[in-house]
Amino acid sequence: MTEPKAEPVPLRVIAAQWTRLGCIGFGGPPAHIALLRKLVIDDRGWLDPREFEDGVAAVNLLPGPASTQLTIYCAWRLRGAAGALIGGACFILPGLAVILTLATVFLAEHPPGWVAGAALGAGSAVPVVAVAAALGLIPPSWRRVQTTAARARWIGYLLAGGAAAALVGPFLVLVLVGCGLIEAAVRARHRRTPPAAPRPAGFLLSPLAAGTVLATGGLASLAWLAFKVGALSFGGGFVIIPLMQHDAVQTYHWMSAGQFLTAVALGQVTPGPVVQTVAVVGYAAAGNGGGLLASLVAFTPSFAFVLGLGRHFDRLRRSAAVQDFLTGAGPAAIGAIAGAAIPLAGSLAHLWQVALLALAGVWLIGLRRDVVTTILVAAAAGVLVYLAGGPV
Repeated sequence: MTEPKAEPVPLRVIAAQWTRLGCIGFGGPPAHIALLRKLVIDDRGWLDPREFEDGVAAVNLLPGPASTQLTIYCAWRLRGAAGALIGGACFILPGLAVILTLATVFLAEHPPGWVAGAALGAGSAVPVVAVAAALGLIPPSWRRVQTTAARARWIGYLLAGGAAAALVGPFLVLVLVGCGLIEAAVRARHRRTPPAAPRPAGFLLSPLAAGTVLATGGLASLAWLAFKVGALSFGGGFVIIPLMQHDAVQTYHWMSAGQFLTAVALGQVTPGPVVQTVAVVGYAAAGNGGGLLASLVAFTPSFAFVLGLGRHFDRLRRSAAVQDFLTGAGPAAIGAIAGAAIPLAGSLAHLWQVALLALAGVWLIGLRRDVVTTILVAAAAGVLVYLAGGPV
C-alpha cells in the first residue's frame, strides 16, 4: 500500500467511472462503498480485495467523510495524485450540482406551497435518520471493547457525546477530542508506557483556536464552518450537524430551523457525499458562490489526507495511539449522532410533522427501510398535507 499501480488506468476512464458513481451513489456511505467495490474489484479487477478492505479500514480512522476519502484513495491507487484529484472531483461534483439546484427551489423566499409541504415533510424524518445512523454504528464500536471497565467508559463517552450534541453544539468537537484523549491515556497507562497524545489532538486543537479568529462573520465564518465539517467530524457528516445547526441558525441566522432540516434532508436524498449538506448552508449564507466555497473547503481536507497520508495508511492502521484515541472518540461520535436528533426534532413546527416523525421511525427503524425512501415518502406526505389544506 505504498505506491499507485504500476500500470496506471487512463485518467479519462477514472473521470468517466467516478462521475458515474457520483450520479448513482444514492444511499450514503454503505451504498458508495458497495458501488466502489463492485467497480474496482468485481468489474475491473483494478484492486485486490485485501487492498480495498485495508483502504476502508484506514479511511475510517480519519475525520471527515469516509466514503468520499475511499473514492479518492482508490483513484490515487490507480493513477497517483492526478487520479485522486480527478476521481474525487468527479465523484463530488454531480451531487453538488443537484443539491445547489434543489437549494434554489427549497430555500426560495416564497416557495410554492407544495414545495414548502415537501420540505417540511422531508425535514420531519431527519431526526429519525440520525437515530438510525447511530444505531447502525453501535455494534462494531461496542465490539472494540472487552473488559467491564472499558465498557463502562464506552457508555460514559456515548452519553457525553449525546449530551454535547443536544446541549452544547459549538463545543462538540472538544468533547469528542477529550473522550479520545482520556481513552488513549488510560490505555497507555495500562500498557505501562508514558501516555502520549495521539496525532489527531495536535491537529484539532490548533484549528479550534483559529476558529475564534475566523468566526467574525461573512465568508470567513462560512469557510470555518465548512472546515469543521470536513476536517473535524469523527463519525461522518451527522456528527457535525448540531454544530452546523448552531452556527447556521442561531449564531449567523443564515437560515431558519426549518430550512436547516430541509438542508439535511437534501443531503440525504441527493447522490454522492451526504456532507453536501454544508453546500446548502453555504447557499443560504451567500448564494451559489457560498455553496461552492463551502463544498470546496469541506472536501479539501479529504484530498489532503489521502495525498499526504495514503502511503502511510498501513502504519496509521497499526498505530496503538490512533486506535486508542478512536476507541474513546468513536462512541462519543455515535452519541453525538443520536443526540443530534434532539435539536433537530425541536425544530419541527407543526403537530402533523410530529406524527410524521413517529411514522418515519416505524418505517425506517421498525421496518428497516432505506433512508432515501424514508425521506421521499415523508416529502410526499408533506405535499399531501398541503393539498389537504394543512398548515405549511
